[in-house]
This record gives sequence, structure tokens and C-alpha cells, in this order.
Amino acid sequence: MEQVEQENRETREIVVPLFTEEIAVSKRVVEKNRVRVSRTTRQQEELVDELLTREQVEVERTAIGKPIDSVPPVREEGDTIIVPVVEEVLVVERRLVLKEEVRIRRVHKTERHQERVTLRKQEAQVTRLPVENSAASGLK
Repeated sequence: MEQVEQENRETREIVVPLFTEEIAVSKRVVEKNRVRVSRTTRQQEELVDELLTREQVEVERTAIGKPIDSVPPVREEGDTIIVPVVEEVLVVERRLVLKEEVRIRRVHKTERHQERVTLRKQEAQVTRLPVENSAASGLK
């Protein structure tokens, strides 16, 4: 008999109820504030102070007047370009005579240049505005 009681105790079932909670989430847009953005353009004069380089040429003609056998080439001596100018002269025989040379020299000058220029600059102002009471009261 003891064995039967032990078997009944072992086969006895206990029912435990289980519960589950569920939630549904939704979103909506709620207007809290508004902003107004406006731009202002200001002008300001600035002084431009820069070194400018200018290149000029000086032309110098040098009379030569000596007979030559062939036309000399254009050549450079330092910063001077020498361009020979020849002409034919009729004599008992024909000869080339170096009539002149044209000397072209580069001259670099540096000078200070100042000029007033107007620069424009924009700035943005942001203003927060409250939402109207009728729209906000329905969302509380």
C-alpha cells in the first residue's frame, strides 16, 4: 500500500497558468517648436596690399655698318636678345652689310599695389517660434 501511495504522489500533476503581456507601439509627429531663418548681407571694405610684378621691354638700336659673309643668327647675351638686321648693298660686288642690331632686354619691376575692395558677408539669424495653442492642446 505504501507503494501505491508513492506512485500516486509521483503521478500527480500540478497545473501552473502562464501569462503573456503584449504591447502595441505607434509613432506620431508632434510639433513642439518652429524656427524662422533669415539672412542678412553685410558689406565690408578690405584693403588689398600685394606686390605686383610687371615686365617691360626696352628696345635699343645700335648702328653697325660692317660687311659680313652670312646672316648672323638671333642670339642672347644675358637678359638681352640681339636680332641682327641686314641689307644688301649694291657695289661692284654684292656683300652683306650688318646694318644694325636690335637689342631687346627684359626689365622686371616690383611695385606695391593697394586698392580698396568691397567684400560681402552673409549671416543667418534663427528665431524659435512657439506652436499655436490650438494645435498643441490636441496633442497633450
